[in-house]
Amino acid sequence: MRYMLLIYGAENCWTEEERTECIHQSMAISEELAAKGEWIDSSPLHSVTTATCVRVRNGVRQITDGPYAETTEQFGGYYIIEVDTLADAIEIACRLPPVTKGTIEIRPLLALPDALSLPTGNSSQLASDSQSSRDYILLMYAEEGAWPSEEHAPALAESVDVCHQLHEHGQFVSAAPLQPPDTAVCVRIRNQQREVIDGPFPETKEQLGGYFLIRVANLDEAIAIAARIPGTRRGTAEIRPLFPLADISKNVSTAIPSIDLPPD
Repeated sequence: MRYMLLIYGAENCWTEEERTECIHQSMAISEELAAKGEWIDSSPLHSVTTATCVRVRNGVRQITDGPYAETTEQFGGYYIIEVDTLADAIEIACRLPPVTKGTIEIRPLLALPDALSLPTGNSSQLASDSQSSRDYILLMYAEEGAWPSEEHAPALAESVDVCHQLHEHGQFVSAAPLQPPDTAVCVRIRNQQREVIDGPFPETKEQLGGYFLIRVANLDEAIAIAARIPGTRRGTAEIRPLFPLADISKNVSTAIPSIDLPPD
């Protein structure tokens, strides 16, 4: 089963030294999971001050600065993993440093219908070596029930078609819808005690329903792509640049402090 681990936390709860060490430890966990075939992708995000929200209403784009959810703890990064059970995902979440100061929401990815498939492999045009390109995550928020059942399947097919168009232009990295918010589990560790709570982290009308990872030249291109995704016609796309890890990865520490937890 594939899960997305959404990392939330107050941006002012870390010193710069703590934040750098947190990234080092998290990257080392990523390498360990990759060796076991459980890691798919992960990245921290830039500050919420870099967020841009896009909506399309009656064919008109609405663009606002700032994050979608006005909460104390903001979305700061993600992991995508493939493990056998939710319990395995919870165990991984409990090892990530941010769980001690913030909240990690675990959401299972939604499998696409057999008739639909996302692009596989990197496009030959993907600008991975270009210094002018940048990775962005588009977080798709919508109210539950925003799409009538008869319109959901066509919108999903249209979204997949957009992914294939992006792939042809070397702009697609990955994408996935998420299972409904009621499948979410939130994990925290406080004073060495693990807290596992059912339900999504942000208490908002519009909940995260999926994501797109894209590689484009600038924010304007990311906004143009967001406006093409059907989800922005009924919900909101929050655009956040990924945090570049190239320089930090050269100094990753393999020493990961363990957290001794009592049994459930």
